[in-house]
Amino acid sequence: MTSLPPTYIPEWTDKKTCQQLEYRRLGATDMFVSKLSLGGAHVSKDLLFSEDGQQLLGGYESVVQSIQQTVRSGINFIDTSPFYGCGKAELVLGKALENIPRNAYYLATKVGRKADCTFDYSADWAVKSVELSLKKLGVDYLDLIHVHDVEYCDTIDIVINETLPALDRLRREGKVRHIGITGYPLHTLKEIIDKSYIKLDVVLSYCRITPFDQSLLQYIPAFKSKGLGIINAALLGMGLLVPTNIVPYWHAAPVQLREACSQAIKYCNERGVNIAKLSVYYALQHNEIDTHLIGMEDEKALNANLDVMINGLTDKEKAVLKEIMINIFDKLDVHHWEGVELTRYRTDRQAFTEFLLRGK
Repeated sequence: MTSLPPTYIPEWTDKKTCQQLEYRRLGATDMFVSKLSLGGAHVSKDLLFSEDGQQLLGGYESVVQSIQQTVRSGINFIDTSPFYGCGKAELVLGKALENIPRNAYYLATKVGRKADCTFDYSADWAVKSVELSLKKLGVDYLDLIHVHDVEYCDTIDIVINETLPALDRLRREGKVRHIGITGYPLHTLKEIIDKSYIKLDVVLSYCRITPFDQSLLQYIPAFKSKGLGIINAALLGMGLLVPTNIVPYWHAAPVQLREACSQAIKYCNERGVNIAKLSVYYALQHNEIDTHLIGMEDEKALNANLDVMINGLTDKEKAVLKEIMINIFDKLDVHHWEGVELTRYRTDRQAFTEFLLRGK
């Protein structure tokens, strides 16, 4: 879609920028989303909160301004979760949304993965979680609600028979408009999609369209055959593909994959090329995917992402991307870390939770 999206608001949206962006229909929904969308995983980083984490105390003005500027530019889909920042991300986002017209954006959050890093996929919690999110976000309805990281549910039968029916009731009540699922193991996503008797609208996968892993491509025909919108998240491999080469302590990537990413980062840095920009461009070339989620917490990040969406890469950057693909990533034997985190969780849930909370 090349015309202005339904979220274009003349008195709010920057028409010039908006006209330069590409919009796609998200599956069979009525949402026409920007090719690159706003991921809200890190918007609460380094901000001040009350002791109970339920109130913003200050220092959030620049983040709020950045989020508002992102929506003003025409980037119209925002994704968050109660899990992000132990629930604080939704508070920050809610503060930013206060002064944005509700029809200028599409908003998604999730259920199942809780603010305290534990999991609950029961019907009761799904309903309560949505109510809490609506309050934090300051909105009356959600455009999309996801079941978050479905692989952590003890059995997918709970997702199918409890979580999804509860969300479907909320959909009929008008509190949510569309329903999706997210997760890392693609086969688990497909199994739930195939078995669900509740209408699903969207599937979200992460780290599966990157220079080191393209496994989502194998599943796209199956997902498309169900009329699902497809969202790709974590374009930078959750920290594996950033110029600083500082990988989060919790990352489960194996040594071989980490070393390959470090090698690629070094290669890019030596040539004055930003590997993050290459990775975003790489993802955007996969037109089978409706939108790609990435964090844009400041004006610099927003402008960088707008630039790659509108202008693409220089010839030099394209050459470097081709070189790291051929010489590094295409030679990899290991492309993912599927099962590593899940094994940790199932072996010792308390230790897994404490491990994640170290960085919260």
